[in-house]
Amino acid sequence: MSDKPSVLFVCVHNAGRSQMAAAFLHHLSGGAVEVRSAGSAPAESVNPSAVQAMAEEGIDITAETPKVLTTEAVKESDVVITMGCGDTCPIFPGKRYEDWELEDPAGKGVESVRPIRDDIKRRVLGLLGELGVTPVSA
Repeated sequence: MSDKPSVLFVCVHNAGRSQMAAAFLHHLSGGAVEVRSAGSAPAESVNPSAVQAMAEEGIDITAETPKVLTTEAVKESDVVITMGCGDTCPIFPGKRYEDWELEDPAGKGVESVRPIRDDIKRRVLGLLGELGVTPVSA
């Protein structure tokens, strides 16, 4: 078991919002946070507009693949952040849950994904502060 805080990001397809959030948290924490992401109904691949938007931030998510949400992933996480998955996310007592209301980037071009990306980055920086982790870069 790790002393690192662990965070799970969950959205429906695990192809946009949760992938961007996980990438930002991993990048900005410098590995000080254990990061997971998953979806209740994973897509076949990560949203190309999300990949492009993150590349503009210097973060490469081309190798990421959408993963299915498991009970184990929730149990192993200290913080579970949902992004529009509604009632499909399992709830366990003693876990910290947050729901980030974010527009779904599915089917949108990179111009429309950039503001979503920027909102996610702002929220991740706030989360790092709450976890007591100093960002390595912003």
